[in-house]
Amino acid sequence: MNTHYFWAVRLPDFIKQNIYEELTSINQIFQFNRWVHRNDYHITLAFLGSVDQQQLQLVIERVGNAIKDEKAFSLQIQGLNIFGNNKTPQIFWASIYPENKLLPLQKIVHKKCVEVGFELENRPYHPHITLARKWIGEKDFKMELLDRYNPFREQPLSFQAEEVVLYKSNLEKIPKYERIAAFALNN
Repeated sequence: MNTHYFWAVRLPDFIKQNIYEELTSINQIFQFNRWVHRNDYHITLAFLGSVDQQQLQLVIERVGNAIKDEKAFSLQIQGLNIFGNNKTPQIFWASIYPENKLLPLQKIVHKKCVEVGFELENRPYHPHITLARKWIGEKDFKMELLDRYNPFREQPLSFQAEEVVLYKSNLEKIPKYERIAAFALNN
């Protein structure tokens, strides 16, 4: 099996723990097959897929240089949503308030990856935190559950985005994601 790499905004540990605790109270309602380990929560910036070592070193150098003057910024987790069929969704995720500093950072990382030769998705960027995968409920998923059981609606989770990390996927391990390189955003 190929090893995959991706760039992401690292979430602070206290936010990961807070998400996990909120999900514990609602995971019986949202019947998904695989829940993401709390240490694997992140906001993807660019999915690279398989990488050769030369390309890996080059993309680390280029992304690091490109974001070295970027400033830390605040983000908010405020909702729940799904990707895939509304009746049998594939991905259950937490939405990030569309903050005006996250999108430019994602564009910088995306551009540097493409310059190094990666073929990245060109779909519109939807920043999110994947929480679970593959609906297994006996009945169809109900969209109204997303709002009714949203633990972040009344009080969104706020945090500082302070670090961009290159992760490696280790599908046979839990947690799955291994930190390969990291760049702090300026405070």
